[in-house]
Amino acid sequence: MSVTALSCAPICETDAYVELSLLDGGSFVGDLSRIHAGIAPTSFRMYNWAFYIAHNGRHILWDLGLEEDRSCYTPWVNKYMLEAINHVGPRRSIIQQLKERGIAAGQIDTVLFSHAHWDHCRPIRDEFPNATAYFGPGTRAGCSPGHLADPEIQWDGRYFDPDHATEKWEELDGSWVPFGPFEKALDYFGDGSFWILQAPGHMAGNLCAAARLRCGEWVLLGSDCCHSRELLDGKYEISEFCVPGIGKTSLHADIAAARGTIARIRLLEKEYGFHVALAHDATWMKERNDPILMSLLDEDMRKAAEERIANDETP
Repeated sequence: MSVTALSCAPICETDAYVELSLLDGGSFVGDLSRIHAGIAPTSFRMYNWAFYIAHNGRHILWDLGLEEDRSCYTPWVNKYMLEAINHVGPRRSIIQQLKERGIAAGQIDTVLFSHAHWDHCRPIRDEFPNATAYFGPGTRAGCSPGHLADPEIQWDGRYFDPDHATEKWEELDGSWVPFGPFEKALDYFGDGSFWILQAPGHMAGNLCAAARLRCGEWVLLGSDCCHSRELLDGKYEISEFCVPGIGKTSLHADIAAARGTIARIRLLEKEYGFHVALAHDATWMKERNDPILMSLLDEDMRKAAEERIANDETP
């Protein structure tokens, strides 16, 4: 989709802001040929970022990344994903990273999931007992009933089984209005500081988010709308590949819609000056070329970026 073909609404003018910091969500071994079309299979370390958001006494997580304990995952994920990817959890657990920021797990009131894939979403009631999870509109229809009804389903029935779910969760609801090139955006706190954007293409209910920082700069939490910096820059096309028993597939459920979402993110970056933090991209961290994104790292993550992530090692 051409950037020039997109219609754009104004970006909200506000003095409000959120406190935003990046959390290490672990990593796994990915295959670059499943991201970039036209290249040979190439293994690489795929990082998994989550984020902590604070605003007027609220304590929120955006995604959770990976947990090394395989019992957290559905049988489908254990069978078809974890056997092959050599996943590792974060060096410091999400709870420990929050504790180092002075935040107890019990203070987290909300976990916003960009989407329901296993490397972003897992049950929260044991880790964050006072939190409610939220997914984008369409997630319930796209993911129900989950693995409790059929172990061969990848979706987690602890969320999506209509009769036996164990997790406290809801779909986001409210007034969805245009935000820049995005057609449907939710002013989450009601003061223009944090917008949740419906971002079709990757899977049902997929989201990204726009956060305004104290300095006035905007950060776009791109999650899995785009899986690499090179895709965002237009250097490659989205890959399609064959999986035995499935046939031709992609990391995106709807490639055309995903291209449209990528074009919208590209426009926010190029025309509005947004700083884009994709869930699996470490380019800016390795090159240290974006001071705004680097400001989201604590001291330990800055050290990890310099000493380990720069060498494609685990954080």
